[in-house]
Amino acid sequence: MEHSTASQRVSRVLHWVGEVTSRASSTVIVTVVVIVYAVVLAAKGFPGRWQTSFSTAAEAVTLIMLFVIQHTQNRQQLVTQLKLDELIRATPHADDLLVHLEVAGDEELIEREQAQLAHHEALRDSETDAGSGVDGV
Repeated sequence: MEHSTASQRVSRVLHWVGEVTSRASSTVIVTVVVIVYAVVLAAKGFPGRWQTSFSTAAEAVTLIMLFVIQHTQNRQQLVTQLKLDELIRATPHADDLLVHLEVAGDEELIEREQAQLAHHEALRDSETDAGSGVDGV
């Protein structure tokens, strides 16, 4: 799948915004700005126009950050998935059908989950039998 240059630029900007806003210093700066704004707002007698402007700006920033976080998380999830797929392919005894399982239908996911649960239950049962020292006597 080929991405346009504009799309790649937007992606880079979103990642940059995500990196900058995830730093502790960003939190401190935003906290100081909000406190200063609240003090100035109180000193001016809480003008309604200022409150509305602040609310509008806060809502806009929240909406933008929602998309930044979603984009960043999707990218990180894709990278993790690709790494896991490569590990599955590189392991000789791994089930290759698990590669790209995230695009499988719900029925297949449920079927695979049930198979995994049954496998783990069988392992637990065999460990319990081996650990109890019961020889069938």
